[in-house]
Amino acid sequence: MTQRRSHHGSSKADDEDDVPEWVDQVMATVAAEVRRRRKELGWSAQDLADRCAEIGHPIPRNVIANMESGRRSNLPLVDVMVLAEALNTPPICLLYPVGYIEDVQRLPLQDSTSTLDALRWFTGEETDLGADDDMLRYFRAHHAAQERLRSARRDEEYARYHAQTAPNADRKAEALRSQGPRRRDGRRRRRPPAQSSRLHRGRGRHAPVPMARPNRRSRLIRERSRNQRGE
Repeated sequence: MTQRRSHHGSSKADDEDDVPEWVDQVMATVAAEVRRRRKELGWSAQDLADRCAEIGHPIPRNVIANMESGRRSNLPLVDVMVLAEALNTPPICLLYPVGYIEDVQRLPLQDSTSTLDALRWFTGEETDLGADDDMLRYFRAHHAAQERLRSARRDEEYARYHAQTAPNADRKAEALRSQGPRRRDGRRRRRPPAQSSRLHRGRGRHAPVPMARPNRRSRLIRERSRNQRGE
């Protein structure tokens, strides 16, 4: 952004000049990223035009060439969306190519900022959302909960498959234990530590746990009680 103050201390005219300069910068960024992505795919301008026509929004080859060379005076949003689909990249990456441009001017009359910060502003991913953004916040929380639930279901299906295809009873029991009970948010609950696992080893899943042998003192106590009863 350029703000050159005159001797009278006024920068209004220069600020007005910044607006078309910012528009040109945005268009130049999109055009450069379209050209880079097209070259990366090994496509010609005609190949890209053909792909746009297949999507359903034709963009002629000369229009693409004029855009990439900076001769095109405008760039509709619908063209950006179709070009992004044709180039197999998100539209936001044409506007804010993270990793290829370090800084961008987010809006006119503003200083440059990092491309990643500008992208997060455009997509609404900034943390300091206002009161009017409650719906976006609730949607993100709901989406995150759904992703946790899908992940839990995938883990459960994976464990169930291993239980069904287990080669022996021990492997099957281990796979069943790995499923574990689930909480409402999809996370696995903690199980209490297993007891007497050594006693079950090699005896099958439902084998009874052998009781400990009575010691010498307990036997003497029982014999004494029997003698007192006259047995």
